[in-house]
Amino acid sequence: MSKYEIIIYWSKEDKAFIAEVPELPGCVADGNSYQQALANTETIINEWIETAKSLKRPIPKPKGKLMYA
Repeated sequence: MSKYEIIIYWSKEDKAFIAEVPELPGCVADGNSYQQALANTETIINEWIETAKSLKRPIPKPKGKLMYA
């Protein structure tokens, strides 16, 4: 399980739960349920990190709870 903060909310427009990872720009997943969005987020975090590694980009360290979230 990731240590990055994940923000999950319902999107009326998308008719899905949206999960964002603020510390990883562009790292967003969705799901029909809260649990599915969370599971999809774990997958997308791993993919985000693997892509950053392959492109030799920095990978932010998890900070835990963010003050603005």
